[in-house]
Amino acid sequence: MERKCNNFIASPTLITHSPALLYFSFLPSEKCDYFTSVKINAPISLYWKCQLAGWTVAGLYWSYTGLEGNHVSYLQLLLDFIGDVAVCILITHAYRNVALKYNWQQLNLRSLVLRIVPGVLILGFLFMVLIAIKLYLVRILLKPDFPVRFLTFFETARLTLFITGIRLMSIWILAWHLYHYAQREINAVKENARLTIMTKEAQLNNLSAQLNPHFFFNSLNTIKFLVDDNPGSARRAIDLLSDLLRNSLYKKEDKLITLQQEIDLVKDYLELEKLRFEERLQTTIQVDEKLFNLRLPPLCIQTLVENAIKHGIDKRIAGGFIKVSVERENDLITISVQNSGKLQAIGSQEGLGLKNLRERLQLQYNGKAMLSMKEVDDQTVIVSILIPSYE
Repeated sequence: MERKCNNFIASPTLITHSPALLYFSFLPSEKCDYFTSVKINAPISLYWKCQLAGWTVAGLYWSYTGLEGNHVSYLQLLLDFIGDVAVCILITHAYRNVALKYNWQQLNLRSLVLRIVPGVLILGFLFMVLIAIKLYLVRILLKPDFPVRFLTFFETARLTLFITGIRLMSIWILAWHLYHYAQREINAVKENARLTIMTKEAQLNNLSAQLNPHFFFNSLNTIKFLVDDNPGSARRAIDLLSDLLRNSLYKKEDKLITLQQEIDLVKDYLELEKLRFEERLQTTIQVDEKLFNLRLPPLCIQTLVENAIKHGIDKRIAGGFIKVSVERENDLITISVQNSGKLQAIGSQEGLGLKNLRERLQLQYNGKAMLSMKEVDDQTVIVSILIPSYE
């Protein structure tokens, strides 16, 4: 389009053939990976550098097309250039502020479209009005006896300006949201990769705990004494130890497993430990069968039970009890492991297992899960996990 209104010359044309010239203006302040180096303490943020660079290139192109074949003063070109860049930066920056304030970049596609469409129309309308005012003021400033009234001027140029504004704002808004969508996907991939690594580390930590000399010493000694006195129990202990090692070594590295699978692993572990502690260990497992298909991070209950054995039961001459329960409370799933012991002893020795579990829960449930420990009386500790129910 040529920027003309009847027999007067308007400012340089808006980009119609080369929208790629707006490329750099699409990059937001948060990140701009296309630049090879950025100084952290730069006085001007990268977002503003992108905005200024992009719209400046666009404005220069419009000035060139407005100058070509028309008798336009350089002063008019300069004023039109400044006005074009200022208007485009003003309305796109306003949209960015609104989008960031209400986290539009985090919305799903349907919700985002419901905001983008009116956003494009509003920005296109603002572009039409502000550019028309800018064009008219420049001409009045340079030629006080300018013969055309503003309404006449506006009616002549409004359709062309509105269509151009819609096209430009559509390109800018779509590019801005596509950039944020790409960044969100990249972050999701990174978090999923980190979660996979954390899950694998938890499995390795669990294996390490099972393979440590103390664990083997106790298990093998238990089996040795059972061989003569109770061969059947000895064979069962060997089977349980084998299953635990097999699960640790060859368990599928899924990010989530069913509650049924986790409880089966906990039962095997507790059965093996009961062979060692005998009457010193009493166990109870209470799980709502309706929750057996619930999916949760692997080894989360197992980690709590091992912690209870290590820091609670094993340190008490009289032994104690362990109670595992899983129940639904409104929109939350409560997993609790209650055991004999003291919180001070447990809390002061919280090792890598619980720290790893905390981080895995944070990653898996986006901060909506919680792990807590409390002492209900002088000799009983409860460790609980609260996770959201998505069923």
